[in-house]
Amino acid sequence: MPLARTGELVVAAAEARTAVAAFNIITLEHVEAVIAGAESVGAPVVLQVSENAVKFRYGRLLPLARAATAAAERASVPVALHLDHVQSDDLLRQAPGAGFGSVMYDAARLSYQENLTATRAAADWAHAQGLWIEAELGEVGGKHGEPPLDAHAPGARTDPAEARAFVADSGVDALAVAIGSSHAMTTRTAALDHPLLKRLTAALDVPLVLHGSSGVPDDELAAAVTDGIAKVNVGTALNIAMTGAIREFLAAHPEAVDSRKYLSVGREAMARAVARLIGVLRA
Repeated sequence: MPLARTGELVVAAAEARTAVAAFNIITLEHVEAVIAGAESVGAPVVLQVSENAVKFRYGRLLPLARAATAAAERASVPVALHLDHVQSDDLLRQAPGAGFGSVMYDAARLSYQENLTATRAAADWAHAQGLWIEAELGEVGGKHGEPPLDAHAPGARTDPAEARAFVADSGVDALAVAIGSSHAMTTRTAALDHPLLKRLTAALDVPLVLHGSSGVPDDELAAAVTDGIAKVNVGTALNIAMTGAIREFLAAHPEAVDSRKYLSVGREAMARAVARLIGVLRA
């Protein structure tokens, strides 16, 4: 089927008080695993390509984007394509021509006013191109190779009143909020601030997004959806599944040299992780 639109999937999830899962992809095996996992549970899904993933692919967006598009168009469930954590305006402007229907513009590292100014400009341009745009307010650490942020540090959390003003003044379609999670966590020990999330949900009229979800336990994720999160981003959890499965395979088969043997095992492990996480969000 044709590529789905991220905005339509997220808005539908928000209206149904559920969440759509969005998985960061790096290789073709990631693409195939995410789609296979989503198909196994009959759920829509978002494929996300981050600016870091583009850098890993020699700075070229099109090869992975076109592979993802081709796979998505053959899927039996709705699949959307989203450009994630964009800091480069040059990369932002490549999104429409590469098949992306949405972007997450990341200026959260800047001061509030600088974030607002940059995001407003990005939102105006994105909307003129027909793109749905997500932004971030507060600081969800651990991205772009930085060390994990203390999610409890002063100023790290998203302030509801500030968020309301930011959304109104920037014109974004969704907001990633800092409520206690952090990117690149390899342990599922994050504790979310649910009272804050409820206040954010009450204060805002756009869908809310949770980043750094790989470090959040199942019960916390389910509660976050109940409290208003409509899009849940997952990346590290797939890499943990893939790497663990490949390590186990190579330990049992030290003579193996055919990459298809261990990559297929890694792909299957990621697909199982995708299906399981989607199940948590839909419970």
